[in-house]
Amino acid sequence: MGRMRPTRRIFGIFRQRVVDVKPDELRALGLAFIFNFIVLGSYYVLRPIRDEIGAAGGVENLSWMYTGTLVAVLIANALFSGVVSGRSRRRFIPIAYRFFIANLILFFLLMRMLPAAQQMWVGRAFFVWVSVFNLFVVTVFWAFMTDIFNPEQAKRLFGFISVGGTLGGIMGALLTASLVQGIGAANLLLVSAVLLEGGAWCVRFFPAECSGACVKRRAGDGVGSACDTNAATTAAAGAGIKHGSSVPQNQIAKDANGEAPIGGTIWSGVTHVARSPYLLGICGFMLFHAITGTLVYFQQADITARQFTDRAARTAFFAHLDIWVNVLTIVVQIFLTGRLLRWFGVGLTLAILPLVNVIGFLAVGTMPLLGLLAFFQVLRRAANFAVSRPAREVLFTVLRREDKYKAKSFIDTFVYRGGDQLGAWSYPFLTWLGLGLTGISFVAAPLAAIWCCLSIWLGRRQVRLARAREEPQLRAS
Repeated sequence: MGRMRPTRRIFGIFRQRVVDVKPDELRALGLAFIFNFIVLGSYYVLRPIRDEIGAAGGVENLSWMYTGTLVAVLIANALFSGVVSGRSRRRFIPIAYRFFIANLILFFLLMRMLPAAQQMWVGRAFFVWVSVFNLFVVTVFWAFMTDIFNPEQAKRLFGFISVGGTLGGIMGALLTASLVQGIGAANLLLVSAVLLEGGAWCVRFFPAECSGACVKRRAGDGVGSACDTNAATTAAAGAGIKHGSSVPQNQIAKDANGEAPIGGTIWSGVTHVARSPYLLGICGFMLFHAITGTLVYFQQADITARQFTDRAARTAFFAHLDIWVNVLTIVVQIFLTGRLLRWFGVGLTLAILPLVNVIGFLAVGTMPLLGLLAFFQVLRRAANFAVSRPAREVLFTVLRREDKYKAKSFIDTFVYRGGDQLGAWSYPFLTWLGLGLTGISFVAAPLAAIWCCLSIWLGRRQVRLARAREEPQLRAS
């Protein structure tokens, strides 16, 4: 007993100062933390390489690469939905990750074997591929998390789970910044592939006591399991989504882990979004986020292309930006994210990122300097990862499982890249009109203000849907 008391004391301090986790949630929380660390680490090894390719190709070519990304995302979404429909989550997640690993090995071979004259096209294809890769690997991870944890748990735990991704991002960016000049960009692709394989293995170790939420809730908590079919149906109806009759669980073929396939068609994500005001609102949120983010990215690419002549130095600059983003992100995630969600709720927490964008665009419009733009980019991205991303994922916890994977995938990939495309073609159009860094910033600021209002509305809808989800569970208890 004497040995248990210090452990309990440490656990109590951890709960009080870092994350409000219950003992029966520790395993799932730890695995989620590691899983996110590996996935984001894999991506951040590649991100500076992609950004350098984009800057080296010139801002005039970025719009076409974004167009290619949008087309690739549309095709990938259809393929993903087809894979998801006939398989359980524990089968299709490793398949998806290993598909990307095979792609990384292919790009490694092309970068090492093809002559210099063809490397430009390999680089552009790699830019498009990474832009698709990062959306899908991260979206699949968070879809799994919204399926594992219920809305009440998500508000408490998603902030800490995000810390794992931030640490992974720091690790990945540090690897690239320290190794790129020594071993070259191509060899770093294999490092990313090894990390991603670790993510594929993480899925099988998650607890499987319940098909909808791996952590069973005590009756005294007043919150039921996220797998409750009636609750999911009630929440779906509240979101404005109509579903057909469900098949009894004992008639559905299950895999070796006792999990049924996700089901539905390859177009279910699109049709469910079109029928749901709530999901359409999330689409709007993603569009504003993508458009404003792309405008900042183009501004960054434009100004760095003029001020850096050495490609390795420019890659290192982008990697160091990533390091600062992740350092700031982790501080906020540890000390503020969970508290913000508890204090202000989902809506006001979501509104923080749009508010940062309003202030940032106005500041850059007033003083169009590289240092200020870099500071704004770091602050904006940190606010996204530390605050907006966990809060945005809470929005999906009130949906049924099929929508958590299909509708969420459609929104996080195609809608997001559609917003990228709007931003990508808006930037050259605005420059054609004679607007520079200042004028574009003043155009973007009002968009961010509208985005702020939408965030508050989404938060209110999420609260209503979460309550509708809990009512059948409370009556059953």
